[in-house]
Amino acid sequence: MASSSSPLPLPSLAPLQSPSSSPSPFSPPSSILIVGSGVFGLGTALALARRHEFSQCSITVVDRSDPAQSGLFPACDAASIDSSRIIRADYPDAAYASLAADAQAQWRKQANPSDLGAQGRYHESGLLLVADGVPPPANTPPAAVAVDKTTLTGMDYARLSWANVLSLASDDPELANHIRELPDAAAIREAARTGGGGSGTWGYINHGSGWADATASMAWLVDQVQQTGRITFVAGTVNRLERLGSTVTGARLADGRFLSADLVVLAAGAWTGGLLDISGRAIATGQVLGYLEITQDEEEQLSKMPIILNLTTGLFVIPPSKGILKVARHAYGYVNPETLDTAPLPSSPLSSAPTHDISLPRTHMSDPTLSIPPEGAEDLRRALQEMVPLPGLQDRPFIKTRLCWYQDTPTADFIVDYHPEWQGLFVATGDSGHGFKFLPVLGEKIADCIMGNCPSAFKDKWAWKHVSGETLKKGSVVTEDGSRGGIRRLVLEEELAKATALQTA
Repeated sequence: MASSSSPLPLPSLAPLQSPSSSPSPFSPPSSILIVGSGVFGLGTALALARRHEFSQCSITVVDRSDPAQSGLFPACDAASIDSSRIIRADYPDAAYASLAADAQAQWRKQANPSDLGAQGRYHESGLLLVADGVPPPANTPPAAVAVDKTTLTGMDYARLSWANVLSLASDDPELANHIRELPDAAAIREAARTGGGGSGTWGYINHGSGWADATASMAWLVDQVQQTGRITFVAGTVNRLERLGSTVTGARLADGRFLSADLVVLAAGAWTGGLLDISGRAIATGQVLGYLEITQDEEEQLSKMPIILNLTTGLFVIPPSKGILKVARHAYGYVNPETLDTAPLPSSPLSSAPTHDISLPRTHMSDPTLSIPPEGAEDLRRALQEMVPLPGLQDRPFIKTRLCWYQDTPTADFIVDYHPEWQGLFVATGDSGHGFKFLPVLGEKIADCIMGNCPSAFKDKWAWKHVSGETLKKGSVVTEDGSRGGIRRLVLEEELAKATALQTA
């Protein structure tokens, strides 16, 4: 991928500059419209509302809402709504590891009911991070790991993550004692505490990681935003971004309403591609999740298990809660190409709107009969057999399955930047399936970027990237950060058709 774009002009009440002009000192816009109410969107709204620089700025959040629960944000099929999300600082990239550690300090606060981690929103169960393949020689120190970070394997990801969490814990003996290497399959099975289950050939356990009740945590965030008294919520589906020349002026809703703003922050997650051409930069991919009902006795047997995540296969299991066991896969995912009635905003004012199909989410809200493809269900069953081998569990029917939609980028880096071609447009997307854990800190970083103060560690990582014609010719974006399992470029409709074929055979 080519280098990032040059510094961009920031929103100002002064006359607009061309993209090639030198940036002016930051002057806040009089109005901001945030499209999307997930972690990126709501976090940004909260951070802006708390800053004195934006005290005279009106801030509006617009997003879809469940028709059965009008005014509930986010919608129930959003990626940030679920029974659980992993909270970890276990990253091969030191910048993300450090930011996640800052977030985790907030997740651990539980003394008061209003604390993020209180009232069952955060559980520090531990994380068993493993990978398949040839394990490193015994007693190899983490610092001795040498890998090409552009072609990470699951083993590379695990080894580098181990090095980074040990580095973060270097000044905290208590935290360091929570991290232990597991050099072989036998050590992994012992640490899993699932009755002989395990996964991988090498790994480590970090007892300082855990999981969050995602739905409850988002309700907490919505409450924090509402308490500011500064944010206007609008329930509606954004149909397109409106433009005047090279300036984005607001958003047109499906019911015809128009919401205008000096600055539009596009934080629509996996739905971003339907509003802005991001070909070659990001793509929506669907990930499989399955939920099993378990007995009280089974839950007790698994009460001491950590999260188990295999970075080679992408398969993971979350410790059970309230009689439900969740199994899922962090994979290359399914794409869902769609032909849109309304074309997204082109990549520049001089470009034509894209004519190719765009991958967009297909969820239980848009298709109540939707289930996961057989390929994904079989893989989840394999995870249960390997990781949680309780009698009768592997073949037990799922009480619910779901596709969770990521907005994937090639490197799994977020996109948090002003659009280089469109005035009045800021893009905050590209969660790549690992954005939720940053809920307590990400909004502040996005607000910093809006003000022109992107953290130095992320300035290049989060920049809007130039994409060459050759990159576009290669086809769909595929995330290659070492954490994905499964098969590349599976098409959802084709995989669902296999289920129909099996039923009629």
